[in-house]
Amino acid sequence: MNDSRSGILQDNSVSQLNGPDLSVIVPAYNEAARLPKTLERLHEYLVASPLTYEIIVIVDGSSDMTAVVARDLLPQVANLRIIDRADNRGKGYTVRQGMLAARGKLRLFTDADNSTDIAHFDKMKPLFELGWDVVIASRSWRDVAGAEQVVSQVWYKRLVGHFGNLWVQFFAVPGIWDTQCGFKAFRGEIADQIFSHAKLDGWAFDIEILALANAMQLKIGIIPARWCNDERSHVRWFHYLSVLRDTLRVRLALWFGLYNSSC
Repeated sequence: MNDSRSGILQDNSVSQLNGPDLSVIVPAYNEAARLPKTLERLHEYLVASPLTYEIIVIVDGSSDMTAVVARDLLPQVANLRIIDRADNRGKGYTVRQGMLAARGKLRLFTDADNSTDIAHFDKMKPLFELGWDVVIASRSWRDVAGAEQVVSQVWYKRLVGHFGNLWVQFFAVPGIWDTQCGFKAFRGEIADQIFSHAKLDGWAFDIEILALANAMQLKIGIIPARWCNDERSHVRWFHYLSVLRDTLRVRLALWFGLYNSSC
């Protein structure tokens, strides 16, 4: 155990020689109110599954009681690892830290608000068995039939999101309408490759990892999401501007070979 703010606070996971079948990474910034329900749902699903697993919560410099809440759930949530950082670095940095710390043969990240239920992994697993490298959930019918937004975003987020995605497709990730759904899974070795090259710490990290996957000529599968928007989202209007800017940064980095040559 490590009680420093930069390390694993506590780890109740069972040692597994070759790593678990699945790692579930949950980035958490000021999520004390929503995290318990999400972790309880993950536990409910995973203990009923034949998969061996670990759950990794990464606390991103939260100013509330997120780390305390997560630690209090250790007796109830099996195979839980908690990483608590003193500094707030952003969702991209946090997911990257979790993916590279994970030991699973498959690695999934999911949002702390549980807007995309863990049961969606049932649709992902067969695609990995068929040889896909990356599988993402999409909220857009343009990507895959059956995608559904049960509780939709406010109108201005939908409008900005639509035009912003045209920008994203033009510069970075052609052919994918929903790059931002927070439910994406990777083969373990693929996660190591992608996230060891990724550089963005903010909200545009999803775009970067998909652009890197394309550059590596990986197979990307898409499943339909049944997505429930939580109006307490941390995403604000100015974050969309940073995503547009960072999309250009990704394109320029690819053009000028600023990522590792293996990309």
